[in-house]
Amino acid sequence: MNREYDYVIVGAGLFGATFAYKAKEKGKKVLVIDKRNHIAGNVYTENIEGINVHKYGAHIFHTDNKEVWQFVNQFAEFNRYTNSPIARYKNEVYNMPFNMNTFSKIWPDVFTPQDAMNKIEKEKAEIKGEPRNLEEQAISLVGRSIYEKLVKGYTEKQWGRSCTELPAFIIKRLPVRFIYDNNYFNDLYQGIPIGGYTKLVENMLEGIEVKLNTNYFDNKDKFDNMCEKVIFTGMLDEYFNFQLGRLEYRSLRFETKIINEKNYQGNAVVNYTEREIPYTRVIEHKHFEYGNQEKTVVTYEYPDDWNPEKEAYYVMNDDRNNKLADDYRKLAQKENKVIFGGRLAEYKYYDMDDVIESSLNLFAKLEG
Repeated sequence: MNREYDYVIVGAGLFGATFAYKAKEKGKKVLVIDKRNHIAGNVYTENIEGINVHKYGAHIFHTDNKEVWQFVNQFAEFNRYTNSPIARYKNEVYNMPFNMNTFSKIWPDVFTPQDAMNKIEKEKAEIKGEPRNLEEQAISLVGRSIYEKLVKGYTEKQWGRSCTELPAFIIKRLPVRFIYDNNYFNDLYQGIPIGGYTKLVENMLEGIEVKLNTNYFDNKDKFDNMCEKVIFTGMLDEYFNFQLGRLEYRSLRFETKIINEKNYQGNAVVNYTEREIPYTRVIEHKHFEYGNQEKTVVTYEYPDDWNPEKEAYYVMNDDRNNKLADDYRKLAQKENKVIFGGRLAEYKYYDMDDVIESSLNLFAKLEG
């Protein structure tokens, strides 16, 4: 049967755009569809007041993978932005990740790395045996002082549950550095695409047919029949019509304001770690690209319960959902026409570089 396309790609985010670019490069005929009214998925940036606003939360590109770094640099020039978030707890301000600046603020008698290690080790000793929940796991990693001020409230807001009700494995490690370094990531390469992520994805999709406001499930048979293979990046359980039950997610709600100031908070990302403040962080977008516009744009980010009317941002990484996802993955392996990839289709947390690497690997597996 003569198909119109080699690939129909469901989703115009980083996974779909990467695969589409590689397929076009190899001479394949590609159609990309997306149910949203824009490309770039959750890394979409919109220009407001001359500022590239991260519409779905802060995205800082970082990677140790040289191949991925070289790949994205084909489509945009990256600046030297370094992620150094600030944490606010009540009237106190702390540097993140947890480092000597943090420790000397929490414990005024800490002056050396050994002082900090001694404090943390003493507090970690509170937990005896294997941690039974996230609270005990966090204390066993960083001690109670850091946990209470900088982990507990933020985590409970993010997941909508008490830390004592969350499984320990959600926090496998917490970044602790006994040096005066506020760089959150240790990756060799880091930055923000100059001009925003939307421009980057536009360049990836140049010359490729894209249809927006197009829901795959509205015409699934039609799309399946017009191509050799479907690359599906949507929700894994939705593809199978929730036949085994619904997977759970966490969502986000954003409140964005234009403020008639040049500099609102002095940093791109400020985390609010106390439980009583409903948002987890405030993003001042101009600082991602060293903007000097007369106005500024800030976004308050609120964790939210997910329902089918909302966007799914985070997978619920607990035993029940992981088991259900495994059952759905077994169904996915039996599909001949459709190949699943990306954060939602694999029910897996991915950083941006991981998404791109996964897409490149999938293309190499299929096309060599």
